[in-house]
Amino acid sequence: MPTPRQPRAALRRARERKIVDATRSLFDERGRQDARIDRIARRVGINKALIYRHFASKEELFALTTTRYLAEINAMLDTVDRETSHTPERLRRGFEGFADYGIEHPAFLDCALSLLRQPAAELRAQVSDAVWLRLGRATGACIGWLSDVLRDLGVTDPDLRANQLYLQAIGVLHLARSGIGLRQVTPGLAEPFAVTAEQVRAACVQLALTAGATH
Repeated sequence: MPTPRQPRAALRRARERKIVDATRSLFDERGRQDARIDRIARRVGINKALIYRHFASKEELFALTTTRYLAEINAMLDTVDRETSHTPERLRRGFEGFADYGIEHPAFLDCALSLLRQPAAELRAQVSDAVWLRLGRATGACIGWLSDVLRDLGVTDPDLRANQLYLQAIGVLHLARSGIGLRQVTPGLAEPFAVTAEQVRAACVQLALTAGATH
C-alpha cells in the first residue's frame, strides 16, 4: 500500500513538471530573457515563491529546462544512428538535424550559451546535485555523439574538437535569428547584409564536414 509520503512526493513531481513545462513554453514563445520567474509562476497558477521551494535557483530551473531541449536533440541523433551506419553520412545528417533544431528553437541556443559562458564552479554552486548530473548527462550525450563520429573519421583529439565544434555551431546558428551579417566596405566602415536561415544551415553543416575531413 502507498505510504502517506508517496502522494505528496507524486504531487511535488507533478508540480515540478508543470513548472518546467511552463518555462519551456515561455522560452519558445518569448525567448529565454523574457521568461521571468513571475511569468512562469503565473502560467502555472502559483505564487513565485513556491518555485524556489522546488528549485534551488533560477539557474537550476533554466538548466533543467535546457535538458529538455538536449533530450530532443539526442533523440534526433539516435534516429540518425538507427537509419545509417555510414560515418560521413551520420555526421552530415546529424548536423543538418542540429542546425534545423537550433533555427527552430533559438531559445535553446540562448540556454546553451548562457550555461557554457559561466565558469563550471560558478554554475555548479547554483544547482543541485541531481540537476547538475542531468545536465551533464544530456550535454555529454550530445557532444559525446559528435566525438564518437569524429573519432571514427580519424580526427585527432576528437573530444576537444567535438567541444569546439559544438560551440562553433551554436554561435553560427545565432545568425539565423538576427538575419543580418556585417561586412567591411572600407576601413572603419561596415554595412549589414541579409543572411538567410538556409545559408546559416549550410554554413553549420559545412563546419562539421570540414572538421570531419581534418585528420
